[in-house]
Amino acid sequence: MAKVSNTKTRTVRKISKADSIKLPMVEPEAVGMSSERLGRIRVAMQRYVDKKLVPGVVSLVARKGKVAYLDAVGLQNVEDGIPMNPDTIFRIASMTKAITSVALMMLFEEGHFLLSDPASNWIPEFADPKVAIRLPMEERRSESVNVGGTPIKLIPANRPITIRHLLTHTAGFGNVPRGISAEQWAKVNERQKPDETIGDWVKRYAKVPLNHQPGEVWDYSRATCVVGHLVEIMSGMTLDEFFRERIFKPLNMPDTHFFLPLNKLDRFAACYTPDKDLKIKLTDAPTPKSRFVREPHTYFMGSGGLVSTVKDYFRFYQMTLNGGELEGARILSRKTLELMTSIHTGDLPVWLPGPWSGFGLGFGVVRNTEHINTLTSVHQGPSPWSVGSYSWGGAFCTFPWADPKEKLIGIMMTQVGPYNHLNIRQEYISLAYQAIID
Repeated sequence: MAKVSNTKTRTVRKISKADSIKLPMVEPEAVGMSSERLGRIRVAMQRYVDKKLVPGVVSLVARKGKVAYLDAVGLQNVEDGIPMNPDTIFRIASMTKAITSVALMMLFEEGHFLLSDPASNWIPEFADPKVAIRLPMEERRSESVNVGGTPIKLIPANRPITIRHLLTHTAGFGNVPRGISAEQWAKVNERQKPDETIGDWVKRYAKVPLNHQPGEVWDYSRATCVVGHLVEIMSGMTLDEFFRERIFKPLNMPDTHFFLPLNKLDRFAACYTPDKDLKIKLTDAPTPKSRFVREPHTYFMGSGGLVSTVKDYFRFYQMTLNGGELEGARILSRKTLELMTSIHTGDLPVWLPGPWSGFGLGFGVVRNTEHINTLTSVHQGPSPWSVGSYSWGGAFCTFPWADPKEKLIGIMMTQVGPYNHLNIRQEYISLAYQAIID
């Protein structure tokens, strides 16, 4: 059984039987993996801890539906010397998107909508969207509109924003730090009142000019917040209620929440950011004042609001790899999961992962391996990934993937953001694959 090390006190404790509850643990060799080679993961993760680049790491590797490796190194709270452990609760940020997308596709299976339906059927504010285009100097007349100091012209969108566009990040929304409407997106993101709902936010979001014609450009955005609000409208439940009753309870995911209950604070990891020397410094302490804990609990952000554990998220990913079912709980059909994990964006560049990736309905999907190590990729993936593997990580360096060909799931979680100076995610993928021996 794996061990957990506390790098501050150098004490070691065995993972208890209770730590592995709900997980189908197996000896690695029984699923074609090497115990010895999996041990390299601990060594590599410990290096990051020892260099003070991350506080600690929880890592999991599963194959053929069984967990072959579960380990924790370092600390979940450096300031208080609390060891990282397999039940540590993390801010999973954009890993929320896959769950939100699954939620909407559950309603798809109930006949609430077609992927080609306009979002304005449910959210009238998205009717008649306008696209901002930057004007060349010779065309800058008095009728142009200034957006963030940039002279632009607003033109009608060529087509409605559809639900497929929202799920694939092709709705035309801009990424907040980028694009013509960046300043407007930033203003929309600001809370107008402490107890506002995501529905309040979505109505503001719909008023901002698009940066692209719908369907023509892949651009990362908060479109999945709109997806989450559609879940609320169609189901008549808050997103929090829908997740809890329709996904978390059936899948036995008791530690996944939008807002962490106070009685679980002792398992909540502290969050860090790199200082000028790239060493970690505290940014969000695990206290009742954290925005992932404090009241009011009214703003359920489908694009990035959840906290969870490695063990809970494994159960969600194993459900997807099983074709929509886990231990008798059917969430989606196999055909719907196949639809979600196939590429819907054609040859459009998916700039955030890199040229090796396409995008499905809530997941990045490996389209090829020839570009998989390109240096232009923000999150370049190492070559062991199989075509058809799918993934989407979180802004605080939490990362899952599933490889249907190898029947493999890998998950690693730490709490550092931003993390682009680290190769920990890419190295973790290689470390998981090198342990396959069949």
